[in-house]
Amino acid sequence: MTTAASPEDSLVAEALPGTDLPPGRWTRRMWVSDAPLADPGLYRTCVAGFDRSGLWPVLIPQDARFTVAGEDWLTDRGALTPAAHRADGIDSIDGTDAAATLARWWDPFCCTAGTGCLRPFTAGFPGLAKKSALRVDPFAEAGNTGSILARRGPYRLGLVPVERPADVPAVLGWTGMIKSTDEVAALSGVLRSWEDRFGATLVVLGFDELELSVAAPPRTSNRALVVAAEHRAFSVRSFSGQPGTLREYASGLVHRRHWRFSWD
Repeated sequence: MTTAASPEDSLVAEALPGTDLPPGRWTRRMWVSDAPLADPGLYRTCVAGFDRSGLWPVLIPQDARFTVAGEDWLTDRGALTPAAHRADGIDSIDGTDAAATLARWWDPFCCTAGTGCLRPFTAGFPGLAKKSALRVDPFAEAGNTGSILARRGPYRLGLVPVERPADVPAVLGWTGMIKSTDEVAALSGVLRSWEDRFGATLVVLGFDELELSVAAPPRTSNRALVVAAEHRAFSVRSFSGQPGTLREYASGLVHRRHWRFSWD
């Protein structure tokens, strides 16, 4: 796979020959369309070309918190140090242990005392869920999911030079999870683990939200319960916004092909 790393519009066109890309510009390490996608199918086209281009497409939602003030979070907010491009050439994401990371991020307390929201788990993180059997191509699933989302709402298109979709937050120095952690390499390490185990692929990148398409979601309630614990460790803010217990949250993950996380 080749990686288009030079911030030149001509190189983007060369990386995706025959693709009618809209006008855009480079912002830090990502090429971004100037306007929301007019053709939702373009997202699927860019996904199909990723093996050749090395540019993973993400959908960037409009965010009223910034648009009402005439701002753009991509340029008007700071960034962390890109973790995957250290001076010594070492990919710091490779050193991430997803189980250890999620165990470190695990919050052992319920939002409301005495509710038993973590049952059947207790204070300790229960570990990683087993890998699901892939029956659908993760990239094909991501292309379809992204095209559907782009049809439903206004999204700009972002193209990021990466080896795999999970690396996008680390390569960009994304700050969306800053209220919980600044470990951007660890964040991408967990996303890599989800790619490997569930075919969970990054599709949407917002100021403080991520959305993944999921080619191999948990198929049983017991498996989903462990995945729910991983979600809670990854973004306790997302879980806190849901009603009920961990078990009830898990019931919504069975066969679910779309995961969303927020740190707002």
